[in-house]
Amino acid sequence: MSNASSSAGLEAVFLENREKLLQFLRARGAGHAAEDLVQEVWLRISKAAPGPVAAPLSYLFRTADLLMIDRYRAERQALKRDRDWSEVNAGGDGGASDEPLPDRRIAARQDAAQVLAKLDALGPRVAAAFRRHRVDGVPQRQVAVELGVSLSTLESDLRAAYRALAEWKERGDDV
Repeated sequence: MSNASSSAGLEAVFLENREKLLQFLRARGAGHAAEDLVQEVWLRISKAAPGPVAAPLSYLFRTADLLMIDRYRAERQALKRDRDWSEVNAGGDGGASDEPLPDRRIAARQDAAQVLAKLDALGPRVAAAFRRHRVDGVPQRQVAVELGVSLSTLESDLRAAYRALAEWKERGDDV
């Protein structure tokens, strides 16, 4: 029997038993990867010229099993590599650091200073109203009472603060 006819015979056995290979791989825990693994088996047998195979079905099952083991090892190795990288670069707990990068910290401080300056430029009442309502979370009605103004005046002050901050943000985004 020639190599061409033995590989054709192996391909025929594969085609006849494709569903059995899928069931075998799923039973071994391949899950959704079973289809991919069966495709890899097909690629292996169609490329290789193994010569005469005494038990072609056993050969296919063994090939599928070895491919599944290879994939499992590769996935495990990738997870370990990712975990090791995270531990080295994220402080050892395997998760991302809660601390911002130094350049972001500096930029945030600069932005905060600009926002405070923008609010202060609107006047002390507008700045206080914005801080109490938006930063401290105090309801508008209570802030109005604290500042000794009507609710509509407070709302007007807040609109002025929102408008100024929106303009600042638009100009900041263009830079």
